[in-house]
Amino acid sequence: MPKFVYAFAEANKDMKDLLGGKGANLGEMTRLGLPVPPGFTITTEACLAYLADREFPDGLADEVSEQLAKLEQTMGKKLGDAADPLLVSVRSGAKYSMPGMMETVLNVGLNDESVHGLAQQAGDERFAFDSYRRLIQMFGKTVLDIDGEHFEDAIDEAKQAKGVAGDLDLDADDLRQLVEVFKKVVEEHAGRPFPQQPREQMDLAVRAVFDSWNTPRAVIYRRQERIPSNLGTAVNIVAMVFGNLGMDSGTGVAFTRDPASGAQGIYGDYLQNAQGEDVVAGIRNTVQLRDLERIDKRSYDELLQIMQTLEEHYLDLCDIEFTIERGKLWMLQTRVGKRTAAAAFRIATQLVDQGLIDMNEALNRVTGAQLAQLMFPRFDEKAERRKIGQGMNASPGAAVGKVVFDSYTAVKWSRSGEKVILVRRETNPDDLNGMIAASGILTSRGGKTSHAAVVARGMGKTCVCGAEELDVNTKERVFRAPHGVTVHEGDVISIDGATGEVFLGEVPVVDSPVVRYFEGEIDAEAEDADDLVKAVHRLIGHADGVRRMAVRTNADTPEDAARARRFGAQGIGLCRTEHMFLGERRSLVERLILADTDEERERQLDELLPLQRQDFIELLEVMDGLPVTIRLLDPPLHEFLPDITELSVRVAVAESRGEQRENDLRLLQAVHRLHEQNPMLGLRGVRLGVVIPGLFQMQARAILEAAAQRIKAGGVPRVEIMVPLVANVQEFETVKQDIIQVAREVRESESTHLEFLIGTMIELPRAALTADQIAEAAEFFSFGTNDLTQTTWGFSRDDVEAAFFSAYLERGIFGISPFESIDRDGVGELVRIASEKGRAQRPGLKLGVCGEHGGDPDSVQFFDSVGLDYVSCSPFRVPVARLEAGRATSAERSR
Repeated sequence: MPKFVYAFAEANKDMKDLLGGKGANLGEMTRLGLPVPPGFTITTEACLAYLADREFPDGLADEVSEQLAKLEQTMGKKLGDAADPLLVSVRSGAKYSMPGMMETVLNVGLNDESVHGLAQQAGDERFAFDSYRRLIQMFGKTVLDIDGEHFEDAIDEAKQAKGVAGDLDLDADDLRQLVEVFKKVVEEHAGRPFPQQPREQMDLAVRAVFDSWNTPRAVIYRRQERIPSNLGTAVNIVAMVFGNLGMDSGTGVAFTRDPASGAQGIYGDYLQNAQGEDVVAGIRNTVQLRDLERIDKRSYDELLQIMQTLEEHYLDLCDIEFTIERGKLWMLQTRVGKRTAAAAFRIATQLVDQGLIDMNEALNRVTGAQLAQLMFPRFDEKAERRKIGQGMNASPGAAVGKVVFDSYTAVKWSRSGEKVILVRRETNPDDLNGMIAASGILTSRGGKTSHAAVVARGMGKTCVCGAEELDVNTKERVFRAPHGVTVHEGDVISIDGATGEVFLGEVPVVDSPVVRYFEGEIDAEAEDADDLVKAVHRLIGHADGVRRMAVRTNADTPEDAARARRFGAQGIGLCRTEHMFLGERRSLVERLILADTDEERERQLDELLPLQRQDFIELLEVMDGLPVTIRLLDPPLHEFLPDITELSVRVAVAESRGEQRENDLRLLQAVHRLHEQNPMLGLRGVRLGVVIPGLFQMQARAILEAAAQRIKAGGVPRVEIMVPLVANVQEFETVKQDIIQVAREVRESESTHLEFLIGTMIELPRAALTADQIAEAAEFFSFGTNDLTQTTWGFSRDDVEAAFFSAYLERGIFGISPFESIDRDGVGELVRIASEKGRAQRPGLKLGVCGEHGGDPDSVQFFDSVGLDYVSCSPFRVPVARLEAGRATSAERSR
């Protein structure tokens, strides 16, 4: 039988899978000799067993009883004893931090008798009844599923009756009466009295924490953060220490470095005469951690020493929760802290400079997704701005949008294409959907450790917290700012998460310094360069030095190619030639497709040839010396044909008027002949090259003549010609033979030695499964994962994303869209099979990917594991792919 319960003394930081992050780290701090209240952890295995059967697994209750007896012996108190009660907290703790998503119950063990014993032992009746009302309130919401508004309304009524504004203004008699009101709320809405048996309270609280693993908000958060759903949560039973014992007590959250900027210093929030939930909920505004030195210097000095100990032990930014009970400091939690993208890059390089980690480890402390965030635009400092508020810079970024005051509206408006800013007094876990949907989050309460700040940082979402001068009225759906400014729902505001500023209206944005660095406008090695740019420069440079995979770009124009090269692209992995025939040139391809005679078709090809040749000359010039993969024409046919409905109407109107429109009629007949029910699976790709004589030969000639001209001009063109949508080797060989014949003619006519590769795009399951046959003829494969995803799943991206993807994501069928990140089990497995089969047939086969997945951080990691030679992505994703390719290699070396 597995062991389900571990005392903190038995745990360590490497047991996160079994004990969750909180339990593992409480054990680690206990081993370090830090002041941790005694307690024990119920494992994630117990949670999973409970969730499977809806009952505690055999043996769990006995193990809990055994550990509880040891805890009682250590504390010299009995759980819920009437004279001198032991009280415990029951806290969730998954492997990965999920702030505010799961449940916690404090003060378990209080009842109508033990509250008097607690009051006598503490010498403070107000404290005892404050703790009791908190237990009933949290237990009612968490365990009995009672709407928290019922308790909040009761507190508001009590304050109004006394004529006071704050909870601290309620005395012992007020709180005693509030306890009775709360008990009535429980009986009315739960259909049962508040449980008086301490062990029943604890067992029910444990069940509630287990159940909270699958609450909608926890499921949504896991999906957003890509946390596996099969991990479960541990439960920590901890002897209570009290921050609400008076003004010499309190609770706080501290960071060993600023989680917003990465700057070294003293960062955090403290709240006197409060319990931990008051801080993270943002219900009362905190003071800065530095103020603790004035309030309680001894505890402050001890905390700073512990913070240094933890950072040096974990070798990273630590997020710490603590309580002071009448001058005695207690550590309640530590974990590697969530941070903004900018902080992640700065901290990683700081730790290297301090000799705590090496550059490989630093590279693994940042992600491509964080680098992408750093490339987002920022507000233009030169633009006119009307500042209406100032809060804390909780999570950086420049967010502009329409004001909304609730989660439902945020989701609804964002689905309609609106950019929104979610404005609340403070957020709570029920606001998660709206926070995900919003471009930014603004609260009038709370600090850098409030729920809004922590969750926003984790999601990379712009957030300003604690803008106290803003009076937020969610019922009237307005907020009021100084100087008579009233902002209604639907009005546009701009928030700066880097400075905490709030502006009325839309503020223009400009490129971030990181983008300007990649553009070559900023010298990262200059003495006065921004420290963030320096950190990015060092880490991207190290990634380039260690990565195995090359990074190319998808580019169809010289402008895109030039930008990609500045961003570090090592060639073009996909040039879509059909994009060269949009706009004014579209009619040329239309006439080619509709040509009735060989003479007419050849005339159109002759007209297209010089245009294509010039396109390729310009592209090869920009990418001189680097490989350029040019895909032959691959349009769905309907993109280059007249709209059948519009043409039919035109012909019908002409006939009704007795007009003769011979050209339109002939065109309509041709369009009807070529009309396809599903153009994405119709006459496109290699099929066009087989069916329309001379088309691919014309493109091959244009490519090779352009290469010949570059050679004569002293250039070094490296051309790779790619045949699209191949399903079998015979198709490919047919086109390849035509290209080889054209190459002979160009070599002879230009008197130039031309070297080039001919390969294919693997974007159909059959091509992947017969890759060994195709590799007999193809010199390279490039995986077109967009089409490979469509054809593997059997759906059209353009049609299904709006139709049912949101439902699939909400119900957990998809963790993430397979078009956004590679489906490793299906599409990814086809990539693996094709790679293995292709290289078994042709050991030197060059392998790359050119679908959108080439710029997705998680997908880049997968492609490295498969052994691809390069990824190709849009120009702006090139730095992201460079970083991720380096991380993949450094992670392999670390293993």
